[in-house]
Amino acid sequence: MTAHFLSELLSFLDGLPEPRIVMNAEYRIIAANAAYIREFGGAGEIVGRTCYAVSHHFDVPCDQAGESCPLKQSLEDGSPQRVLHLHHTPRGDEHVDVETTPIRDDLGQIVYFVETMRIVRQASSRPAAQGLVGRSPAFVGMLEKVLRVANSDAAVVLLGETGTGKELVAHAIHEASSREEGPFVAVDCAGMTETLFESELFGYEKGAFTGAAHRKQGLVEAAGGGTLFLDEIGELPLSLQVKLLRLLETGTYRRVGGLEWLPANFRLITATHRDLRAMVEAETFRRDLYFRINTFPIYTPALHERADDIPLLANSLLERVDRKRKRRFSPAALYWLSSRRYTGNIRELRNLIERASLLADGEVIDLPHLTDMADDLPAALPGHSSSFQVDEVIDLESLERRFLAWAQNRPGSDPATLARRLGISQRTLYRKLQGVRES
Repeated sequence: MTAHFLSELLSFLDGLPEPRIVMNAEYRIIAANAAYIREFGGAGEIVGRTCYAVSHHFDVPCDQAGESCPLKQSLEDGSPQRVLHLHHTPRGDEHVDVETTPIRDDLGQIVYFVETMRIVRQASSRPAAQGLVGRSPAFVGMLEKVLRVANSDAAVVLLGETGTGKELVAHAIHEASSREEGPFVAVDCAGMTETLFESELFGYEKGAFTGAAHRKQGLVEAAGGGTLFLDEIGELPLSLQVKLLRLLETGTYRRVGGLEWLPANFRLITATHRDLRAMVEAETFRRDLYFRINTFPIYTPALHERADDIPLLANSLLERVDRKRKRRFSPAALYWLSSRRYTGNIRELRNLIERASLLADGEVIDLPHLTDMADDLPAALPGHSSSFQVDEVIDLESLERRFLAWAQNRPGSDPATLARRLGISQRTLYRKLQGVRES
């Protein structure tokens, strides 16, 4: 590939609004456009360095440090690859949607890669006053699915336990979609009667029934051009499931008391904590409706599945509920929150923190503020022992495996921090942890 062609490519990329870099097959950055330098550059030099050193501060490629590497995948498959990574930026760690595209020469050989970065505005890896917060593998896996489906009009069903933040996830899908300028309309399906469902969802005409003194806009109409979120869809009676199915299959509806069929224009997101597949087998949920809403299922992980996120969530929730600004948790309070089992998930965590913020008068929220009014004893998460213990003499290899299994489950033991505290590289740590998982 000629230097002239490369110069034209770099000139073209520099005029694009999204951050982009050009790399060779050795992960070396050949060039970066103005948007990339502005978003990710900071004060350091970029050109000539490896992408994994700039983005992750790794000393080895991502795939050797436990991450997926889009460049390697693109080189092997010869096609564009897309992953979600946590990148270092001048503002701190941020979720970044990364797309790597191979560039071929006149002979069809891959000679360069263009990597496009899109900062995920719908989620934060640092304490935030609003929106989704997290950085654990379970959270990142969920967020990656959110970004995959957001720009389509595919129906999404959010599955998971109560209190896992399904409405926040629905908001994130809406905000990341082409419908973000449209309305987001939420409907709680629990306790819906047939009359209430029809009048709320479809609206009604003046004089449709006693008390209908004027025409009322329904929520389907209110969601026009945006997103309709049906929460607790599993609570909807069979008789109402038929009416919803008709709306989804025909894309039309009638106001109560009306004669005219009106077009519906919304993106559907539903949510439930119930096992819809089991309900279909038990014939308490319509099979045809199940397949209509289940185009793209997303599981929202329970809090114990993303325990590493609890300190981050706790600090975010404190910022959201506290009547005083810039208060903090004591180490003991944060550890207690991190080692507790939450049957109510994030909702229960939020209640504990709001209660403690009302009990605390000073600048620090301490353990007694959390436990004084606790209605049950704190349950420790599996593997969250307060100290490392061995009850018998064992060989050193087994001792190391047990210690690593204990250490990686302690609060704040993300790979970078744990490797630093152990005095080893992240590459060595990943290799040792792989041995723990295989044993």
